[in-house]
Amino acid sequence: MEELAGAAGITVRTLRFYRERKLLPPPRREGRIAWYDDHHLARLRTIAALLERGHTLTGIADLASTIESGRDVGELLGLGDDAAPATWSEETPVRLTPEALADYFAGEVTAENLAAALDLGYLGTDGDELVHISRRLLDVSAALVREGVPLAAVLGAGREVRKHTEAMAELFTGLVRDHMGPEAAGDPAASLERLRPLAKSVVDAELSMALDRLIRTARAKAEECATDSPEKRPRTGY
Repeated sequence: MEELAGAAGITVRTLRFYRERKLLPPPRREGRIAWYDDHHLARLRTIAALLERGHTLTGIADLASTIESGRDVGELLGLGDDAAPATWSEETPVRLTPEALADYFAGEVTAENLAAALDLGYLGTDGDELVHISRRLLDVSAALVREGVPLAAVLGAGREVRKHTEAMAELFTGLVRDHMGPEAAGDPAASLERLRPLAKSVVDAELSMALDRLIRTARAKAEECATDSPEKRPRTGY
């Protein structure tokens, strides 16, 4: 315990306090000797970093509990214990420490948001690290938070988008099944892989046109309001 406290730059009393608050997992014991390892040191450094970023010990304990109860990276990526990394996905997973995640979403990393991200399948755990399933989703989510959208709202929107995109994926799967012949029936995964860029182009174009329509409507309403404002009305009288 003294060696671990020294390596972490804290006192033994602080280390005991962290253990009492369940911020630190118990050591491996051999008789009366307690052995700590790099996992414990990494946890202590994470605690220090999160404290510097304004998190409370209670909040850190909640985060640690949520992470430890989350699914691991193998489950997140749909892999077995001995499976090779997935090569069929276009998304690039991102490894993050908890403090790095806190930097991405300053002030928004709470146990509730972390649990929502784990439940949604955006995040998985791998030892002391978190793994985000998609670099693109991570960057877009962080950009939305920087624009002022609460992370909870971003995650809620992600859940709704998931419903619609899964429905669209099923639609294109039906096209393969119903119209692409015996070859597709024999190897539907290969046919879906060939259809993937076409499906993405359709969805991207339709979303772009839907946003065009919303933008035109918003601009028309803004112009109408500007015309109806008292400042824009022609003055009459003497």
